[in-house]
Amino acid sequence: METKPADAQVAGSERESKAEREKGSKSPSKVIDANAARDAPKSTDPADVTAGAAQQAGLTSDEARARLDKFGSNSLPDTGAHPLRMALEKFLAPVPGMLEAAVVLEVVLGKYAEAAIIVFLLLFNAALGLFQESRAQATLTALKAKLALSASVRRDGKWKTVPAAELVPGDLVKLSLGGVVAADLKLTSGEILLDQSMLTGESVPIEGSANLQTYAGALVRRGEAEGVVTATGGRTKFGRTAELVRTAHVVSSQQKAVLRVVLNLAAVNGVVILMLVGYSWFIDMPVGEIIPLVLTAILASIPVALPATFTLASALGARALAQKGVLPTRLSAVDEAASIVVLCADKTGTLTRNALKVATVRPEPGFDEAHVLALAALASSDGGDDPVDGAIRSAAAGKPVPDAPKLVKFAAFDPAKKMSEATATGASGDAQRIVKGAFVVVVALAQSSPGAAVAAKELEGQGFRVLAVAAGSPTAMKLAGLIALSDPPRQDSAGLITELHGLGIRTVMVTGDAPATAAIVAKAVGLAGPICPPEPIPDAVRPEQFAVFAGVLPEDKYKLVKAFQTGGHAVGMCGDGANDAPALRQAQMGIAVSTATDVAKSAAGMVLTEPGLGGIVAAVKEGRTTFQRVLSYTLNSITKKTVQVLFLAVGLLMTGHAILTPMLMVLIMITGDFLGMALTTDNVRPSPAPNAWRIAPLTVAGVSMGLGELLFCSAILVFGFYRMGFAIGPLQTLAFVAIVFGNQATTYTNRERRHLWSSRPSSWLIASSTADILIASTLAVGGIAMAALPLWLVVSTLAAAAVFAVLLDLVKVPLFRRLAIT
Repeated sequence: METKPADAQVAGSERESKAEREKGSKSPSKVIDANAARDAPKSTDPADVTAGAAQQAGLTSDEARARLDKFGSNSLPDTGAHPLRMALEKFLAPVPGMLEAAVVLEVVLGKYAEAAIIVFLLLFNAALGLFQESRAQATLTALKAKLALSASVRRDGKWKTVPAAELVPGDLVKLSLGGVVAADLKLTSGEILLDQSMLTGESVPIEGSANLQTYAGALVRRGEAEGVVTATGGRTKFGRTAELVRTAHVVSSQQKAVLRVVLNLAAVNGVVILMLVGYSWFIDMPVGEIIPLVLTAILASIPVALPATFTLASALGARALAQKGVLPTRLSAVDEAASIVVLCADKTGTLTRNALKVATVRPEPGFDEAHVLALAALASSDGGDDPVDGAIRSAAAGKPVPDAPKLVKFAAFDPAKKMSEATATGASGDAQRIVKGAFVVVVALAQSSPGAAVAAKELEGQGFRVLAVAAGSPTAMKLAGLIALSDPPRQDSAGLITELHGLGIRTVMVTGDAPATAAIVAKAVGLAGPICPPEPIPDAVRPEQFAVFAGVLPEDKYKLVKAFQTGGHAVGMCGDGANDAPALRQAQMGIAVSTATDVAKSAAGMVLTEPGLGGIVAAVKEGRTTFQRVLSYTLNSITKKTVQVLFLAVGLLMTGHAILTPMLMVLIMITGDFLGMALTTDNVRPSPAPNAWRIAPLTVAGVSMGLGELLFCSAILVFGFYRMGFAIGPLQTLAFVAIVFGNQATTYTNRERRHLWSSRPSSWLIASSTADILIASTLAVGGIAMAALPLWLVVSTLAAAAVFAVLLDLVKVPLFRRLAIT
């Protein structure tokens, strides 16, 4: 998330921004104090902390031990799921439960070979699912790794280094250049420059002095200070972010789809199975035949490979994305990328470069741009990581001035004075004083033109951060000019937004900046529409209401994602800071940009490894490609489960016997379900618009295709029973061949929403289909595990299946069009 503490050097522009957010009621410094007070943890005992602050010698060892017992270790709790528990959960879902019941029945009936095959299928499903979840614990691990390993603390009147985990509220801690803030604390003395980008994602560090509240994870870029610990461990702002990341969760649409498909199939097939049992009793079928019939029907109704196929398709999509510079951290993110309808793009570091740059220079009369930059560079530090000084020195280097003054002495930026200054000598040897800082401060020390104030206000109104530069004799300085700083948009941002719009995705910008700054960036990247003012985000907000959400506080991004989801929108969320982690975790498609912190990367569903945002378009297209492959398999699975159960009923009515044995059904499961997983490699077109799992029309389409295949299989059975006069053994083999070949026909019709000849199947699909046909034919002709059939009959059945596929395809195209399955 973005927070925007004012850099004192640019207090003039920040005063305008903060005033807008606070309705003009507070000064900039008071706004900062108010924000710090608001965000400061309330979980520690105020008396303890006050006592620690009063004792400038710090705590005693006994006091520290007592508080450690009271508040606990300064570390995040280990909440990762045990691997054994994760593995056991794979066997408790609906599909595994059905398979486990089938195994029990097979063992009871003494069908140990069939039971072993089903156990293998069960373990295969569990292994693939466990692979997906093995990455889920990375987020909290990264958060814990970001805490400092040690800290300088005053104990028993002496400074000592202790493990960061031993810090307690009330400890007096020293912060030095290059150090990491190990706990939330309130500064008591000293002046430092704090880089909180790990927490906020912002490029501009903040100046810290007494009474400033800072947080665990911040880096000290300059200076030295002391502070009193106010919160540790899970009570820190960092810790609260970790807890929110742990609890933030959105159920995958794939998970919902699998459950609904399984329930739909179970409901329909359950009724058919009950009718089979009732009819079997009615015709006085022996119990020894009824039980295998029921077992066969149960096996026929289980979509064995459906969960595994979802996982495999996502894994293949993830591999394809990795080759394009996008790394999914959880497999479900590949599928979710297909469904997003709104993308929340973080301004800083996402739409912009997250690097300050001199946008324009407004010289005063008697000066030019090059001289203004040269003077400002003399009053800028040539070391450290101050982004303001770095931007100015970089701009000055691009416009060298031959007769620039020579630096004699430099005084670093003073947050109390809100300016830095330098002493230099001009070409004639005269002494010059140069100051750089907030406009209101510098203009009070120098002469300026009447239009200077108007120019400064104009630049601030355009969203720039404005610095003033003055130079001259120590007693008579003149305003040299104004320097406007900005964080420029990325070159690819506008093109990305246009391309996403063409894919049916609306992009909204989310920023902690004031509306004026946000409006400038929005215009530059092509975002047109109203700006949501800096106020609490409405619960029922819709993405089409606003193009920009300005003044967004750290906790608001998570609320914004939830608000969009409440309105039924699938959300993509970009971010780079640690405080973006909860929103990234909650969004269907959380995207961490290449410069993101480890925390943001771990919480996100996808991580961009290349600069810019072009990977988002690739992720959406690959997600939609994966969706189409999974949709084909799901449609095919519904078709197969429909025909297999109903075919048992037709066979029972026709012959009075079970037309398929449990072994034959297991073979159908292997040749059909798992070889059909090759659909995950099929050649498909990515959807032109966001996808959604529409289970009702999908079920209607699958059942309709299944009824068509049922007619084909029934016709083959009629031929074998009445024309050929087959006994039950060869008839069961013929039924097996009819279903295997019929499944091949529907696989090729279901894979293409247009006519089946509109696109070439993938090589893997063709190979698996060929293997499927050869295996079934070899078993049938050779009489392996079944009665033998003549070769001519197997070949004729295959030819009939090919003709059936073409006829069914003629019915499919208008049916799919009517059901809007694209």
